[in-house]
Amino acid sequence: MQHLQWFPGHMTAAVRMMEDSLKCVDGVLLVLDARAPRASLNPKLGKLFENKKILYVLNKSDLADEEGVKRTIAEFRKEGKETVSLSATNKSAIDNLYNKIFVMLKEKLDRNKEKGVFKPVRIMVAGIPNTGKSTIINALSGGKKTVTGDKAGVTKGKQWVRLKDMDLLDTPGTMPPAFQNQTYAVHLAYLGSMNDANIDFEDLAFEFISEFKVRFPELLKNKYGIENLDAEPLDIFNEICVKRGFLMKGGEYDYARCSKAIIDDFRKGRTGKVVLD
Repeated sequence: MQHLQWFPGHMTAAVRMMEDSLKCVDGVLLVLDARAPRASLNPKLGKLFENKKILYVLNKSDLADEEGVKRTIAEFRKEGKETVSLSATNKSAIDNLYNKIFVMLKEKLDRNKEKGVFKPVRIMVAGIPNTGKSTIINALSGGKKTVTGDKAGVTKGKQWVRLKDMDLLDTPGTMPPAFQNQTYAVHLAYLGSMNDANIDFEDLAFEFISEFKVRFPELLKNKYGIENLDAEPLDIFNEICVKRGFLMKGGEYDYARCSKAIIDDFRKGRTGKVVLD
C-alpha cells in the first residue's frame, strides 16, 4: 500500500485562521466520523483547542456498529472528552446536540447572566475533511446555510452561521501535517476524508479486503457472497470481480471498476456497520 498523506497548502492557512478565530469563540464542536473516531482525531487541532471547552461529536453513527460507538463514548469520557453520537439527519439527535452545547457552556453563561450580559454563544465547528461538519451546521440552523458535499475539501474558508441564540463558525477540514499511524491514514482513505485523486483505489481495495477478511469476515460473506474466507486477498478480489460482473474482454478482471465499487459500498454503508479503531 502506498504511503498516504494529504496536507495541501490551504490547510496551513485554515489552521492559522482557526487559531486567530479562537479568541472570539466560547467553545468547539470537534466532529469525528463514528466509524473511525481515533483516526478522525487530528492531534494538531486537539493541541490548538486545549484551552477551550470541546464537545466531541461522533457523526454518521447510523453507519457505525452500535456497540462500537458505545465503547468509544465510554473510552472518550474516561479520557475527559465529553462526547455525543448522532446522525446529522436525525432531528432528535440534533436537538440533543443543541442542548448539550449550552450544558457545556453553563458556567460561562451563568457568569454572563450575573453580569447582565445576554449574547449568543459562539461555537467553532472543526474536524478533518468529510466528517459532516457543514451538514451538522445546516441541521442545527434548520436550513441549508453552508456548502456541503460527499468528498473531502468542500469547505475552503470560514463561514459564520447565525442562529437565534448561537453563532456557528464552519471551518475547512484539516488533516494532520503528517500521519505517524498509517493504519489510521488507510481508514480515513476508506471513508473519503482524503483527496481521492491521490489514492490508488486498487491498492486501497486490496488493503480493505485484507483487513476485513480478518476483522469482519461476516461482512464480506454477507455483502459479496464470499464463502472461502481463508482464501488469499487477491483470490477474494477476483471473486468479487466475477460476482459483480467487473470483467473485461477476454474475461480479465476489471480491478479499477471493482475497487471503486468496493470502497463506495463501504462509504455508503452498504457493506455493514463497523467501528474500525
